Amino acid sequence: MEDDGGIPLDTARAERPVWLLKCPPAASRALQSAASGSVSSTSPNPVVAKIVHTIDLFNLDDPSSEQFNLEMVPNDSGNAPRSYKLNASKDFVPMSTFSESNQGKLSVEGKVKYKFDMEPQNFRDYSKICRERTNKSMIKTRKVQVIDNDHGGLMRPMPGMVGLVSSGSKDKKKVTPSKGSDAKRTRRDKGEMLNILFKLFERQPNWALKQLVQETDQPEQFLKEILNEICVYNKRGPNQGTHELKAEYKNFGGTNNE
Repeated sequence: MEDDGGIPLDTARAERPVWLLKCPPAASRALQSAASGSVSSTSPNPVVAKIVHTIDLFNLDDPSSEQFNLEMVPNDSGNAPRSYKLNASKDFVPMSTFSESNQGKLSVEGKVKYKFDMEPQNFRDYSKICRERTNKSMIKTRKVQVIDNDHGGLMRPMPGMVGLVSSGSKDKKKVTPSKGSDAKRTRRDKGEMLNILFKLFERQPNWALKQLVQETDQPEQFLKEILNEICVYNKRGPNQGTHELKAEYKNFGGTNNE
C-alpha cells in the first residue's frame, strides 16, 4: 500500500492488538533506564516490566472483574514506584500505531485495543517524588553578571535615582528620578516630616514639589497632603509653580530654636 505521497506503507500488522500506556514521568524514565541497562547481545528484547492480568470468572458481567497491574523489574532507577495499577479504558477514538525505519519505511504496528492510565500503588512514595520535583523547580540558580562600569558607581544605593554616570564620561547627565520609584518610598512620621519641611523652607522660601520629593525621598501624594496644610501654592508671579509657607508658619522654625 502507498499513501498519496508515494511512500510505501506496510500494513501487514495493521490488525494486531496493541496497548497504549500513559506513563508518569518518573515511571517513563525508570522504564527507559531499565531498557538501556538490560540491552545485551544475548537479550535484544530485555524485560523491563511484568503485567499481571486478573479476571474474576465468577463475575464476568462486572466491569471491575478484569484488572491489570504492572510490576517493574528491579533496577537503579532511584525511588520511583515499582507497582502500578493500570486503569483500562475502551471508550476512546479508534487509533493505530505507526513506526518509521532509518530508511524511511513506514509501517502500521497495530490497532489500539486498550488505553491505560498508570496509577501508583504506593501514593506515599509517589507524593515524595512530586514534592522533590516541585522543590527543585523552585530553586533559583544564581548567575554571575559582569559589570562594565568598574568604578563602583553602580554599587552605591541611590533611592529614587536611575544609575550613575562614570567619572570618565565626557557628557555627564543629571541623575533623574526613576519612574515608579514612588511606590518604593516609605512614609516618615508626620511630625518628623513637618520638622524636615520647616528646615528646608528656612534654607529657601520657595520649593517646587519635585524638588521636595528629591530632598525628602517621600511619596509625592504624602507630601502634597502636608504641603496643603502648611503652604500656599503660587499659581502666578515670579515664583509660579512653587510652594511657600503660610504666614502663620514662617517663623515656626525660629520659635522652636529659641
